[in-house]
Amino acid sequence: MVNLYEVLGVERKARLADIKKAYRRLARKHHPDLNPGDKRSEERFKQISEAYDVLSDSEKRKKHDIELQYGAGAAAGPFGAAGAGGEMEFDFGEAATGFSSFFSEIFGHHAAERREEREPLAGADITRTLSIGFFDALRGTTTEVALDSESPCPRCNGSGTVPSRSRRPCPECAGTGRISHVSGLLRFATMCRRCAGEGMLGTEGCGNCAGAGVLRRRETLKIHIPAGVDSGSRVRVAGKGHAGRNGGPNGDLYIVTQVSTHPFFRRIGDNIHCTVPVSMTEAALGARIQVPTVDGWASVKVPPGTESGQKFRLRGKGAPLLRGSGRGDQYVEVHVVTPRANDERSRQLLRELGALHPGEEMRRGIRT
Repeated sequence: MVNLYEVLGVERKARLADIKKAYRRLARKHHPDLNPGDKRSEERFKQISEAYDVLSDSEKRKKHDIELQYGAGAAAGPFGAAGAGGEMEFDFGEAATGFSSFFSEIFGHHAAERREEREPLAGADITRTLSIGFFDALRGTTTEVALDSESPCPRCNGSGTVPSRSRRPCPECAGTGRISHVSGLLRFATMCRRCAGEGMLGTEGCGNCAGAGVLRRRETLKIHIPAGVDSGSRVRVAGKGHAGRNGGPNGDLYIVTQVSTHPFFRRIGDNIHCTVPVSMTEAALGARIQVPTVDGWASVKVPPGTESGQKFRLRGKGAPLLRGSGRGDQYVEVHVVTPRANDERSRQLLRELGALHPGEEMRRGIRT
């Protein structure tokens, strides 16, 4: 068998543009008008023209590729009977789904049966972002969320179809119950999934939902936000997502919280952090001070000799734990404030204190 790709001097994967380019180049070279009396050029020109006629036609090219791979006469091979024009015909019927899928993968056609659209399908989830206040996140709150919701159509149970008053031929397969597919020399038939091979339909589009299977409406939901949520927390509201199809369950609604910041408290995980000022004498001599917490005021003991930046923990004064019981802690960082010497008496006292604790002694241990 003649390899027409070799006649034109192109590869089997050559694009149509490359095939045209090769044909024009060779045709000019071997054209009879340019080679009068040259029988070899005349014969070569015929071969080039025949090769281009086949390779420039997608169907003829497919047939040529099959014959190159399987040999001449492959159209009447062992897999099926040859139809008109040398096509092989297959009928997979209802049971040979595996074979139809196999041919679909090889030839890139829709030889496999269409996906069954009548099986129950779960609805998709919906995600919404909700901004809440700092203390609402700690204590929990109930808020309203407006949502364009879906519910399954009660008339068709979410299928989009209802029983028809009269049976009619299936428009998908023209009443034959089979869907034909053609790929080059191959022709194969599969069962029509719309009518399940019966060729007739006993359903029609639901008029209540216009065939969509769902009813859409604006709905306001009351959402309970549990205590302890943080930015990025997800609150699930079961069954409030998109409607399922064909009796399938609804999806869920997920509320993603975005918590506002607080001017005094800082939240890190389940713990609350804050910074409070203390005087130099409180830090030096020790004291018991009152500090704010998310629950009110609490007493903190500052021991003598406290340094600026030192932290003290208040157990159980943090954010509630979302999983399990209990709460985080609150960390109080002290900031020692240097007094302003605005009068002579204050300056005199600071000089006396400086004489008792000279700064040189503090820096004497520095090594460079």
